[in-house]
Amino acid sequence: MALFDIAKGVVPVLLASSTPYRWLPLAAGGAAVLGHMFSPYVSFKGGKGVATAAGMFLALAPLAVLVAIPIWGLCLWLTGYVSLSSIMAVLSVPLTVTLLQPHSPYVFWASVALVVLIVFAHRRNVTRLLAGTENRFRTRGGGGPSDRSTVRPSDS
Repeated sequence: MALFDIAKGVVPVLLASSTPYRWLPLAAGGAAVLGHMFSPYVSFKGGKGVATAAGMFLALAPLAVLVAIPIWGLCLWLTGYVSLSSIMAVLSVPLTVTLLQPHSPYVFWASVALVVLIVFAHRRNVTRLLAGTENRFRTRGGGGPSDRSTVRPSDS
């Protein structure tokens, strides 16, 4: 399922990249992320947009995604929280774009906008994280059934 969500971000960006307008691939990718998060087919509710945004940035700033993926994995391994891992990975993208693509202001500002949007989409997860009630994917070093929680699909 995640590969399909990633493709929803990659394909519109690549299709729009053949135009002379530098902003059009960003608009197409942003529309894909918004369409994923606020789908009219499911009462304007959907996923949190992280995988679709990853696909968008895989086409726009692949090195930023290659930096964000290990951040996501390390955070998940250390904490067991998918939502926190997603937020930390997304937060790394504007910094990575600034460092590795300094002459891409459109990509930078799109990454900042998506950070705000994705953190907003995870606001309930953040509330649960702060309250200590967020579900863990797994706990580091755990192994027994009592140490594991499942992640609800709408939380990632």
